[in-house]
Amino acid sequence: MRIQEILQVENVFNLQIIGEGKDSQLNLKWITLDEKKNEEDYCRSCGTFELREMIGGLVEKLVGVKKVFTNEPVVQKIEKDKTKEMFVTVGKDGIIFTSPEGNWWTKRTSGTSNNLYGVTYGNSTFVTMGQSGTILTSSDGTTWTGRTSGTSKYLSGVTYRKGLFVTVGRGTIITSTDGTYWTGRDSGTSEYLRGVTYGNGLFVTVGWFGTILTSPDGTTWTERSSGTWGYLKGVTYGNGLFVTVGSLGTILTSTDGTTWIERDSGTSEYLRGVTYGNSTFVVVGDSGTILTSTDGTTWTKRISGTSKYLYGVTYGNGLFVVVGENGTIITSPDEYFWTKRTSVTSVDLLGVTYSQ
Repeated sequence: MRIQEILQVENVFNLQIIGEGKDSQLNLKWITLDEKKNEEDYCRSCGTFELREMIGGLVEKLVGVKKVFTNEPVVQKIEKDKTKEMFVTVGKDGIIFTSPEGNWWTKRTSGTSNNLYGVTYGNSTFVTMGQSGTILTSSDGTTWTGRTSGTSKYLSGVTYRKGLFVTVGRGTIITSTDGTYWTGRDSGTSEYLRGVTYGNGLFVTVGWFGTILTSPDGTTWTERSSGTWGYLKGVTYGNGLFVTVGSLGTILTSTDGTTWIERDSGTSEYLRGVTYGNSTFVVVGDSGTILTSTDGTTWTKRISGTSKYLYGVTYGNGLFVVVGENGTIITSPDEYFWTKRTSVTSVDLLGVTYSQ
């Protein structure tokens, strides 16, 4: 004797097949919160075809379904994470655009008119922040939700690592594990913090008058000596090196976040953004300035093809993407040759990220 039971939940089918030799006893139960039904049948010398027909008949009696079983194989469909492999750029007046490849962009509704200064990705979530303590999150880059930051101060930098979002602003540091609920931290400074990154087991934030703070956990912060009084705007980590940039062509590097060395950038332009990708540091700034370096020490100026101020840069999907003044977007696969993309807005784009 063989007994086989099949249980299918939502509306619950309980199918029991008891077989002796070539004969089969069928018992089919239909159980919901509202009703219970039961149907039985007996099939002598049933083959596969006859058995399927009888099961189908029982199902039809119970729930009116004409056909349940097919000869097609069961295929498990795994939906792709919609946040992965997407560029997101943000800017003035709450503007947000997304792109899967960095060339063609779609405008999204942010729900705010406040300026958005930066954006990052982590824990399957995009987080952008800006004017008057604004914080928005999105699970897909399309629909955005406002969050309570607990501050009305301008927020201008954000990063995600070690399961933690860290956002910085005017003397302000707030953290969150999920992007929804935020906790204020003691920064120990009243200076305007403009950028933040993570590397080598350390969060590093930079700001006005050469301010640099470091933290191993995003909670307790220590001030470091930068050796400059200039404004520091952007910071990144790559290839074992922190790189921060700022006013008057300032570039500083550090291997540990504590001791910083000034590098010759070859320019006096305000440098506003920096990223690392494809074994290369890329810095962007005023008057269309783009600088690149493989080691953080020696820098080369590149032809950007624009004189607009460039505010943000990221790397993803084999592409550097730079955003800036009046909706400027330029891209490069290799740091050498840059292509200006069709402007999607006349509003300044201030930050950009890529989810991967």
